[in-house]
Amino acid sequence: MQTNGTISRTFIDFFLDRDHVPTTGSTLIPRLGDPVLFTTSGMHPLTPYLEGEPHPLGRRLVGIQRCLRTTDLDEVGDPTHLTVFEMLGSWSLGDYGSGQTLRWGYELMTQGFGIDPSRLYVTVFGGDGQVPIDQESLRTWQELGLPIELTTDDNWWSNGPTGPCGPDSEIFVWTGEGDPEGTPSTDKRWVEVWNHVMMRYRRLDDGSLEPLQQQNIDTGLGLERLTMLLEGKDSVYETSLFEPWMRIVPELWRLDEQSQRIVIDHLRSSIVIVGDGVYPSNTGRGYVLRRLIRRVLTLLWRDDDSRTLSDLPMELFEHTLRHFHQGETVTLVRRILIDEEIRFSNLLDRGRKVLSHDRFHKSLDDTDYEYLHETHGLPRELVDSLLQPSL
Repeated sequence: MQTNGTISRTFIDFFLDRDHVPTTGSTLIPRLGDPVLFTTSGMHPLTPYLEGEPHPLGRRLVGIQRCLRTTDLDEVGDPTHLTVFEMLGSWSLGDYGSGQTLRWGYELMTQGFGIDPSRLYVTVFGGDGQVPIDQESLRTWQELGLPIELTTDDNWWSNGPTGPCGPDSEIFVWTGEGDPEGTPSTDKRWVEVWNHVMMRYRRLDDGSLEPLQQQNIDTGLGLERLTMLLEGKDSVYETSLFEPWMRIVPELWRLDEQSQRIVIDHLRSSIVIVGDGVYPSNTGRGYVLRRLIRRVLTLLWRDDDSRTLSDLPMELFEHTLRHFHQGETVTLVRRILIDEEIRFSNLLDRGRKVLSHDRFHKSLDDTDYEYLHETHGLPRELVDSLLQPSL
């Protein structure tokens, strides 16, 4: 069985042997001038080079990028979704095409990672009114003998409403018992693990597409999901990546399975965010961090208001910062999380006192919410939670 360390090494070495140059994984903080709060994908730091700017390391790259996505926040707690995760990536900046990347993908999955080809299924862009069916990808997978499902929306990749985009082809692995059944769109036991994007276009403000000056390949393979599959686990939380979290937190706080996963994910993510130099605040990146910490505390205090982040052993901070190669000191990161807990506790006390006033013994309207936020610093979502009997 491969460990997460050998999984990453196998991936990187595979592409080094095919003339790719390793890139240094960037932080969660995008480059200056980027309007996005956090890096959401492996290609994000490479956007200028996908647009045509020459990369100093060449046209074939490979690397590991830590990413943060809040678009999946409501899905955190299921077996596969995380707020902060690592993406193994390979890139062709105007070099090879989709046929080559898909053949390499098949070779690495089956020979490098030892996955039985009978457990694989792929999806391919089936065409729409603007872009035809991805014939090269379809033909490549047919030649390799894998089952194929054509989709439209699920096989088009973009990093936003405008900018680089293109059709993609996704590799799925069967996680169910017995022989595979159905297709990726009809059976959730097919888990997406590796996406190969043929980044050929730029989406303009009016929704139209123009060809990029160079045809690129951008692939992203989720380390946590791949580790889950190779270790034969039912969720990413059960993998070696989440040791010692799954050993310590269940003993520390008794929670239902979904709450436990959310607490672990959000605390681990908060440590990584602080490790990249972000502190809690009321705007921007700091507000994302603040929301994650407060969501953890809300879950913890739902059943026992004596629970505190100061109960977390240093081992969890050390393990997480070491895994993500971050230089922030453990004591500083721990202090920031505990200070935010104290701030939130004080805010809750103030909120309860304010909301006990007769004025608020009714359904609140927008004027009430605006007053509570502007005068007392109580955000709408916090007011709503305080009006629930559970907090």
